Amino acid sequence: VQLQASGGGLVQAGGSLRVSCAASGRTSSTYFMAWFRQGPGKEREFVARISRTGSSSYYADSVKGRFTISRDIAKNTVYLQMTGLKPEDTAVYYCAASSSYFGPSPNQYPNWGQGTQVTVSS
Repeated sequence: VQLQASGGGLVQAGGSLRVSCAASGRTSSTYFMAWFRQGPGKEREFVARISRTGSSSYYADSVKGRFTISRDIAKNTVYLQMTGLKPEDTAVYYCAASSSYFGPSPNQYPNWGQGTQVTVSS
């Protein structure tokens, strides 16, 4: 599966942004999907993940209550709706897919998109 992330940009603190991850190739509904992010000088960290059907989702404590992950199976697309953005949310956001692993470790996801930059100004 090939992944293409988009939708990043510059937003003021408190604002909202939605990033998207379009999958091509093998049908994305056969994959667990996740979003990760990597801030300047930081390691890549888990943000959110969603099950194959979209019935289950999990979030990092730092984004819980502010971010929502969802997927449109018909469009082969996964979304990350971000609200109440903070400067510390500034990072490159990556989507990832795995056919077998459904957890928070980035090392277990073999398929990655190219990343989209999200910058939150104070």
